[in-house]
Amino acid sequence: MTASADAALGRPGLQPKGVARRQEILDRAIGVFQERGADGTSLRRIAEALGVSHAALLHYFDSREQLLVAVYAHAEAQRAALAPSSSTGVEALVEAAVANVEVPGLVQLYTTLLAASLEAGSDVGKQHFSTRFERLRARLTAEFEADQRAGRIRTDVPAADIAALLVASSDGLQIQWLLEPSLELENTLRSFAALLQPPT
Repeated sequence: MTASADAALGRPGLQPKGVARRQEILDRAIGVFQERGADGTSLRRIAEALGVSHAALLHYFDSREQLLVAVYAHAEAQRAALAPSSSTGVEALVEAAVANVEVPGLVQLYTTLLAASLEAGSDVGKQHFSTRFERLRARLTAEFEADQRAGRIRTDVPAADIAALLVASSDGLQIQWLLEPSLELENTLRSFAALLQPPT
């Protein structure tokens, strides 16, 4: 998620001061959610936790869903800016999953928002996650195609299928980890790389 896309998650047409205020709210919200996720709280309860009025949140965000999606997108963009990675393919998703261990609340928020995006009327979440998955699959597909051409990974499975399966594995394992924190998330994800080795 780019910074410009992140900024679009909120009411349009804000003046620079309003944009800065919205960013401040998102920064504070990350701290609130990274430990406990959304936890089913109402917009009013979220406002109380952030130390702002309910009316202030409604001034910047149309709905609870829009706020929560914006918080997650902002946190994701912030982490990418603070800790850029040159890793690709499996290793990139392993690094992201390992980093997520430090912020279980954001993993819970992601999972909750993703499930909610399947519900009727959840246009903000559906658009955000559809675009996110499309970009992630496209990036991984290009990386795996390059690996296949170089002979680094097997070529008997289409690169696009490998990309989709890796994303599904990463998300699914993180859900399992939320339920059972003793799961060896990093080692299990790294096993995916072994499955991609060219047959001998």
